[in-house]
Amino acid sequence: MFKLFKSKFYIAIALLVFIFSFGILGYRLLGDYSWVEAAYMTVITVTTVGFSEVRPTDDADKIFTIILIISSVFIVAYAISVVTEYVLSRSSLFHIKYRKMKKQVDKLNNHIIICGYGRNGMQAAKKLKAYEKDFVVIEQDEELVNKYSDDVLFVIGNANEDETLQDAGITRAACLISALPNDADNLFVVLSSRQLNKEITIISRASQETSQRKLILAGANKTIMPDKIGGDHMASLVVLPDLIEFMDQLSIDDETTINLEEVAVDNLPNGYLYKTLVDLDLRRQTGCTVIGYKQPDGKYVINPDANVELLPKSKLMVLGQPSQIKKLHTIFQIPENTFNG
Repeated sequence: MFKLFKSKFYIAIALLVFIFSFGILGYRLLGDYSWVEAAYMTVITVTTVGFSEVRPTDDADKIFTIILIISSVFIVAYAISVVTEYVLSRSSLFHIKYRKMKKQVDKLNNHIIICGYGRNGMQAAKKLKAYEKDFVVIEQDEELVNKYSDDVLFVIGNANEDETLQDAGITRAACLISALPNDADNLFVVLSSRQLNKEITIISRASQETSQRKLILAGANKTIMPDKIGGDHMASLVVLPDLIEFMDQLSIDDETTINLEEVAVDNLPNGYLYKTLVDLDLRRQTGCTVIGYKQPDGKYVINPDANVELLPKSKLMVLGQPSQIKKLHTIFQIPENTFNG
């Protein structure tokens, strides 16, 4: 429907251009008017404003003026109706779509909130979508929302306002990513979010190193400096090109690439709790390799020993191809949404 309105809109514009061009050329050729005089006569005729003619008109000019008036009345009336319909329909369709999105957002639980849909926000959304995570984006630019709302859930508003955060389901959310370009705005979002939800995990963007400590004190669990990470990555490509290229492959979603995933021990069958990696025997059963172990106290063990005990609230860092990860999911009956990148 919207495409039909759009095509009619372009037709209306084309007709207006035609009638004005027809009038200017007609007065120029029939009445020997200058280009400015011809344009003036066309405008006062088409718009029917009632100003006086440039000079007395002869019969040919009068007949042409009659034809132009009759033609322009229909064309201008059609153009006004189409433009009005186009503008109102575009607004109505957007509001209908937004109300539908609002209902979907209200149903979300343990979801992720992204504040800001700039470069970092878009990249975060792309990654979360690849992992089939539920998320909603807070963005105050309505044109940006209208452009991407077919693929992403949005809440229109200022992320600094508590009401907007509540509309995004802050009290039900599991994580918030504050990706606003200004550190002060991110700080305010972190403060507000922590007050509204004491348990939520907050990850914030930071532009300045001095802002990182303030964001942590405000309630952020993690802070990320995109510029610093980008610079480090480029330098690493010079110093350790093959290693960095290999690491980059871990994040590519492809059937032939290797993926690095984390699996919560609590999501393994109960019989494996307090067992060891030898008992789990992931390598033989799935082809995956355990390269890391996160202890319940948060400490990491790189390349853990085979006799490491699988304790509650611990996690395994697993390396494998997508097919092997899928096999792990199937054999150990691990819910798909427990995998985290």
